[in-house]
Amino acid sequence: MAKASSPIRAAGVVLLREESGRPLVCVLHRPRQNDWSLPKGKLDPGENEIIAARRETIEETGSDVALGVPLTTQQYKVDSRPKTVHYWVGWERPGGPGFVPNREIDELRWLPVEPAIDMLSYPRDGDLVREALIQPVTTPFILLRHADAMRRSDFKGPVDAERPLTADGAAHAARLVDVLAAFGVRKVYSSDSLRCLDTVRPFAHKMHATIAHEPLLSEEGFASSPTAALKRVDQILGDGAPAVVCTHRPVLPTLVAHIAQRLGLESSPDAELAPGAAVVFHRGSAAVEHIDAF
Repeated sequence: MAKASSPIRAAGVVLLREESGRPLVCVLHRPRQNDWSLPKGKLDPGENEIIAARRETIEETGSDVALGVPLTTQQYKVDSRPKTVHYWVGWERPGGPGFVPNREIDELRWLPVEPAIDMLSYPRDGDLVREALIQPVTTPFILLRHADAMRRSDFKGPVDAERPLTADGAAHAARLVDVLAAFGVRKVYSSDSLRCLDTVRPFAHKMHATIAHEPLLSEEGFASSPTAALKRVDQILGDGAPAVVCTHRPVLPTLVAHIAQRLGLESSPDAELAPGAAVVFHRGSAAVEHIDAF
């Protein structure tokens, strides 16, 4: 049980849909507080903010969501406890169970922007809606470092490409499923090394997606043909679909810098990723975020 003074960690979404060419905002009535709010909720133990934002949106609104760019983090106190809420822009997508009134949320409305802002009980929520509506519509391009793998010195196989994930790495790969799903990833690309393929395999299996094997994005393939590897990355980037690319630590600095340059970013984001961590480029904007290993 959380201590009375312990910080509250939460995540939420400014949930949008388009109707007749204009955006509508989802607002929720909470009978216990008798207020109108945005979809949000506390993190479950061990959960990260990205997964929580999608889970809470589905639970409270009945709509599935594809996360876009991160918004300003909200910090305030609830009964003297500090509360931090991480928010994202989110666009409704098919597949949700549908809204059912309940004890926590008894009413849901989709409203045009200004009526939604007027309906919300807290100015900070209205500020988030305004911030969300000035963001461009984006698609994610996620560069993922493979999860924890067996040490090279411990591996007795004939080729390093067959070095597998550890048990912790396999468990991490399973946890990544909901992270990638939250961003609406539809296409999966991977180095043809086993440790990369097995990092994205659980997600591909759940989504019934085919993993595109990319020999040029393996350590060996990239070292032998870096120019060809970058051309292949340009092809994947130019496809435009929400995508994840799983590769290796030695390859990441060059790929991250190359993609940042291709997207016109002013600087290159940090490419020093822990096993199972990722960098998310939100194509169509300058927004970049890191997904830490968890």
